[in-house]
Amino acid sequence: MASDYLWFEGIPFPSVGFRIEDLKSVKNEFVVRDEDFITLSYPKSGTHWLLEIISLIYSKGDPNWVQSVPMWDRSPWIETEEAHEQLQKKEGPRIYTSHLPIQLFPKSFFDSKAKMIYLLRNPRDVLTSNFYFFRLLSGVKHPQTFDQCFEWFLQGNVPYGSWFDHCQGWLQMRGKENFLVVTYEELHQDLRTTVEKIIQFLGKKLGPEELNSLLKHVSFKAMKDNKMSNLTLLPDTIMDHSQGKLLRKGS
Repeated sequence: MASDYLWFEGIPFPSVGFRIEDLKSVKNEFVVRDEDFITLSYPKSGTHWLLEIISLIYSKGDPNWVQSVPMWDRSPWIETEEAHEQLQKKEGPRIYTSHLPIQLFPKSFFDSKAKMIYLLRNPRDVLTSNFYFFRLLSGVKHPQTFDQCFEWFLQGNVPYGSWFDHCQGWLQMRGKENFLVVTYEELHQDLRTTVEKIIQFLGKKLGPEELNSLLKHVSFKAMKDNKMSNLTLLPDTIMDHSQGKLLRKGS
């Protein structure tokens, strides 16, 4: 199994789009700025939905940004090969994303005032989404059956390691002023109230029409139809589009 992943400090990563030197640099050298905003989650927890919400908060509900700029350029994954250099060169406040466990995240974050939202999702749903999604990606081990995927998930032999360790690590931050926990289930049950909580956490203000526009453009259909958000722009060397889609059910 090890040959199908890139391993760093006991955590498996996809072997495509990641490099050991970048992971080391992110952990030890990357400087998190006080004005940065970070979205963090375990894979398949609803990250893309939250990123769309964050983008539309920053654009005050105007969909032009989310419809013209790919998600990974709006909020790059800090640990990936391309984003690492891109973020270091970017001036001013930065928005970025990560799936890193707490022990591999930039050390500088813990002495900063940067704000972070940690997104949680029921592990049963994470597992199911994991099973369908990672079969589309290059550089990861593809389970032959759901039972096999379940076994690997429990062992932590999946991209980014154990869900249990990931959550346990990051939830140590709960209660800190610059750290907000949001659940996928909250977003489903009461999207408006949860979005309003996120807006307040970020110190932003949206008028009623701006908020209504945001809610309209983060619907499952809107995201599924938006090529800037549904990963259809990823090259076939990274994602096998013939095997399925990122957005399956949105439930």
